[in-house]
Amino acid sequence: MEIMSFDIRHLMYNSRNDGSNNRRFFNFLIYFSVIFLFSCFLSSFSWAKATEKQLAIVDSLQVQSDAQSTTLRFIVSADVAVEAAVLDQPLRIILEWPDVSFQLSPDSLPKGVGVVKSLRAGMVSHERSRVVIELSEPALPLKIRSEPVYSGAAREIIVELFPTGRAQFEEAASKRREQAARRDQGAPESAAGDLVDQRPLIVIDPGHGGPDLGATGVTGIFEKDIVLSFAKELTRKLKNIGEFRVAMTRERDVFVPLDDRVKFARARGASLFLSIHADTLSGNSEVRGLTVYTGSDRASDPESARLAESENRSDIAAGLDEAQSVEAVTDILGDLMMRETRAHSNLFARTLVGQMTNAAKLNKNPIRSAGFRVLRAPDIPSALLELGYISSPSDIELLTSVGWTDRATDRLVGAIMDFFEARRNLGGAVSIEP
Repeated sequence: MEIMSFDIRHLMYNSRNDGSNNRRFFNFLIYFSVIFLFSCFLSSFSWAKATEKQLAIVDSLQVQSDAQSTTLRFIVSADVAVEAAVLDQPLRIILEWPDVSFQLSPDSLPKGVGVVKSLRAGMVSHERSRVVIELSEPALPLKIRSEPVYSGAAREIIVELFPTGRAQFEEAASKRREQAARRDQGAPESAAGDLVDQRPLIVIDPGHGGPDLGATGVTGIFEKDIVLSFAKELTRKLKNIGEFRVAMTRERDVFVPLDDRVKFARARGASLFLSIHADTLSGNSEVRGLTVYTGSDRASDPESARLAESENRSDIAAGLDEAQSVEAVTDILGDLMMRETRAHSNLFARTLVGQMTNAAKLNKNPIRSAGFRVLRAPDIPSALLELGYISSPSDIELLTSVGWTDRATDRLVGAIMDFFEARRNLGGAVSIEP
């Protein structure tokens, strides 16, 4: 400021003796004013953009129950609009939120309070979040209101659930299904550049996400977090070698419906679909090891059938109807295409297990098959990789190890490269079992 004052006084002094200096002085003032105002504009714009990106935070939930109703009270950092819907099979109430950040500890989520059997919360898309309430008996959300909290911007979202008859509940659920059926369910458009880039596209599918936690390990870790971390590292390495295009069905903690994962791959013309999971067996911490599954109409064994049934109910865990929109194969040509695709899927499974033999603990029966919904694309070789059992402390130690993840993803990259090399050598043809 001292220098600024000196310069201005110096210009003013010279302006008395020289008219040109007077004009320079006023030009200086105009220039300085423009710079100052522009700086203020940029600062306010940046602040506004930063504020815009901040999500409302849900950091508290209380559930109270009496003979008439069950009341849920969510504390939110800002006022948001919440809508409710009902689903049957099983009995659920869905609370649709905008994109908010649920900071609720799993231990704080209610279980067995009033009509609330259990509750899950999480993100289901880039713009929406969801609370899924499983009910112990039919109930309807007849009242949802927002009230101020304390003296700041925080609000209390209050949801009141009232027990009702089965017929009334099913009528409400039927209306919701009719509304959902009228919405456009079109597949995503192809990403820009996919039409000109002829490299094979690998779609990596981290299982579960958002309110669908997947399996819960003996240490409290969630399957959705383990597989997302692993999938990101695998994607990074595949992109680095430059031979493939790579896309992930989800890149953060968000739920993607099962059929949308398949549509995502088919709409982009994927050459390989790999779904990443981690299983658990309650009461048995000795079972462990990596397993590769391919799709089939009949499960290879009872354990594979159990796992497929569990994974196929992921949509229900996230508050969706259990619908199957992947088209069934009904004609002869379609059946031949599906058989050829499954032959390529089996080739990839064998290649993957061969690569992983010295890098990971394998299950005693490492190649299996079952009717997984995410493996039903009739034109894309597909496999589901169970990294291990998070009911096993030994497997959790491996799956959360940076060293193991590095070795396992290296072998996976090698298996993918070997698979495409084998397909090129075979001219795209493989042996198809009758």
